[in-house]
Amino acid sequence: MREQLEKLAASSPRPNESQMLKAMTEAGFAEDDIEVSADITPTGLAVDAIEAAAPVDEQCIIGQVREGEVAMSVLPVLPGGNCFVGYGS
Repeated sequence: MREQLEKLAASSPRPNESQMLKAMTEAGFAEDDIEVSADITPTGLAVDAIEAAAPVDEQCIIGQVREGEVAMSVLPVLPGGNCFVGYGS
């Protein structure tokens, strides 16, 4: 996953939702399992960072791209089964 996100960040330092989704599927995650944060704010501004996550067993693998830099985290799956609070609501 890191490899795909670093490749994306190098070519697009501020990727959009569809680019993040594509990178995650290229990393081997099923599209239906991937959660991606919004790429614009409710007021129409670009976000500072975009995140994508997918559950693996009882953990979420989370990747963030901010200004061409990639950060990764592993956190527990939320009680509702999602990685992001409010995702899909």
